[in-house]
This record gives sequence, structure tokens and C-alpha cells, in this order.
Amino acid sequence: PSPSPEGEGGIKRALGDASARLAAISDTPRLDVELLMAHALGLERGAMLLDLSRHNLPSNFAALVERRARHEPIAYILGTRDFWTIRLGVGPGVLIPRPDSETLIEAAIAHFGEAGPATILDLGTGPGTLLLAALDQWPNARGVGVDKSEGALGYARANAANLGMAARATFMRGGWEDGGDADLILCNPPYIAVDEVLDSQVAGFEPHEALFAGSDGLEDYHIILPTLARRISEGGVAIIEIGASQSEAVTALAKAAGLSVSVRNDLGGRSRALICVPD
Repeated sequence: PSPSPEGEGGIKRALGDASARLAAISDTPRLDVELLMAHALGLERGAMLLDLSRHNLPSNFAALVERRARHEPIAYILGTRDFWTIRLGVGPGVLIPRPDSETLIEAAIAHFGEAGPATILDLGTGPGTLLLAALDQWPNARGVGVDKSEGALGYARANAANLGMAARATFMRGGWEDGGDADLILCNPPYIAVDEVLDSQVAGFEPHEALFAGSDGLEDYHIILPTLARRISEGGVAIIEIGASQSEAVTALAKAAGLSVSVRNDLGGRSRALICVPD
């Protein structure tokens, strides 16, 4: 394509102005606006940054910045979120995948190695986050994702199809006790106390049923953990996400449910994954 008549300066100025505007509401304003600009141009961010002078300022960029300025999560605006080795479609009604949750995949790799599990169960799968990441890691595995939200399951099925995993991933509507047993059980349940104050871009947009779990944030663990010992296949493991301050409380619940437990920290050094095997 020919260089933009306005040259590189037009996009650079727009990025600078938008970054300054978002500085009050985002910890990563420059990254946000670069992602929004690339999205408006229909490009990957890296490709856009290689040569800004080749692009005209897209007419829809200002509207995207306006949405972000109203605290809408960047993932909802882009419609996608990268997680582990995959890209997932996301939108209103589903929990946005977080890098901290990759700790669960790391723990699963530490347990199974390259051979991997044959069967995987993802409880509260959302847009298929943990299940599809694990299936990408182990191409011979098959899995089931369970969620009570039909909206989330719609995203999960579409993501499986887009990733070429529809034949290996089954999704079903259900609760914590559904889905049968598996070699690897993954779960990122709600674990935030109802009176905890969250950032407005989380509390104002993401589904509360995927975030909050009673007065102490432990409500769902009381349901999930007692089911695990009988559902983990021989040689298998259940790996459950926990809040950074919940290690002691959730470990006690797991031990009372007949599980041996270890904890894996995320990259920030915070307790993040409870690794459970039957006693």
C-alpha cells in the first residue's frame, strides 16, 4: 500500500492523544490504544507498528477509544483475548481469561509432562479457556467443558470450532458436580467475597456469577472440593484456581474432603493453583 498522505505523524498523534486520555483509567494506556488502533486497521499490533506511515488514521478509532474511556474491558472491545497458546473469542457475559490462570496449565504440565492426560474436565469453562488451552497443549487428549451459562457455552463452542478442536471438545450445561470424571480436572470458580470492591471495568462489565462467591469467597469451594476425590482418574489430578489470600482456607477444605494438596504460585509469587490428588 502507498504511504498515508498524512504520514506517520497522524497515527502517532492519535495514539499519543488517546494514550493520554486513557491514562486515568488504565494501567497500560499505550498498549490499549495500540491494540485498538491495530484492531481498527484490521492488523496485528506488531504488523502495524512496523511501519505506521503506511496507514491512514481509521475513522472508527475514536469510537473505540471512547468505549475504553467508559471503562469497557479491552478484550470486549477487541472481541478476543490471547491465553496460553490460543486466541479466544470473548464478549459480554463471559469471564475474560487472565494470565494468572495460565498457572493451572503450568501445574498440569508439571504433573503429566509431554504425555499428557487422555481426558480433561473443565468446570465453569466460560469461553472454553482452560479446556481449549489444555487440548492445544496435548493434541491427543479429549475433554468436556461444563458451564451453567448458555451464553458462555456459545462462545466456548465457537472457540473450539475456530481452533479446530470441535471433534475433541464437548460442552454441556451443568453445575459443579456434572461432567463425570477425568484424568485432569481444571476449575476456575468464583472466589471473590461479595463485599469486595473491584475495579469498575471488572464489576461493571463482567458477569457477577463468575466473580462472586458468598461473604468469604469460599462458597463454591464447599461444593466443588468434596466431589473431586471420586472423580479424579487413577494417576490424575485436579487443579483449582484460588485467590491470592485463600491458600490456607481452601487447603483446609480440600484436606477435609480427602485430598492431598500442594500450592503453585503465579508469576507474581501469589498463591494461585491448588493441586489436588486423592489421599
